[in-house]
Amino acid sequence: MPEKNYFDSEFTIDFYDLSQYEEALPMTMLRLLQETAGDHHFPVQENIIDLYRKNLGWVLLSGIMQFDRYPKYKEKIIIRTWMSKYKSIRGIRENLIFDENKNIIGRAKGLWLFFDIEKRRPISIPEKFLEGWGKDSDVSIDYNVATKIQALNSGELMDVIKVKKFDIDANKHVNNLRYFQWLIEVIPDKVMKENFLYQIEGNFQHEANYGDQLVIYTKIVEMDKEFLHTVFDMTTNRVCVTARTIWKPR
Repeated sequence: MPEKNYFDSEFTIDFYDLSQYEEALPMTMLRLLQETAGDHHFPVQENIIDLYRKNLGWVLLSGIMQFDRYPKYKEKIIIRTWMSKYKSIRGIRENLIFDENKNIIGRAKGLWLFFDIEKRRPISIPEKFLEGWGKDSDVSIDYNVATKIQALNSGELMDVIKVKKFDIDANKHVNNLRYFQWLIEVIPDKVMKENFLYQIEGNFQHEANYGDQLVIYTKIVEMDKEFLHTVFDMTTNRVCVTARTIWKPR
């Protein structure tokens, strides 16, 4: 892969990044993936905050994250990101996560939409991003980001959430990190104690906003191994997110 077509960010896992199992939280890794995507704007003389001040930003439409293991306390990791495909208003971002010994411990892929925050509609990706980032056909994981996950209207597990102020991000809607947190919260304690989250796939279909009442349905496909999830907005009667989580023994 030509050097100009990928971007590396280095991170150290701190104490507040850890779960009770002394490894990085899955939410930590998702946050660092987002941070890397934001930092990727610097090589094209852009800043994610400058974009926000212009009422511009990126919205995740669908994606997958997969980990063979999660990094430990004070472990240094490198997240490598690049764009593999573009259309006029959207692009596919690839990610590899390396440990200190350059071993791949995680992979992620996302379909991102360029977005006018104020008008709440997609717009064309600026030409300087297309030219500055380039693209490479290498993929981080063999997964079709157009894959749809069927919505549930019930489940063996359920939770109800009211969207609060701090659930809203700079794009003025619930951030995908919050959805992720709510989905994992429903998983039984025994499953989380004996297993780790190997893979999560998700489709983001509609925005949830401050004050909305959400219900989270979870279906047990196979206990300790696979679950299906749906976040339904009772305020707007719309499906916000559909997802699948796959778990492996610790």
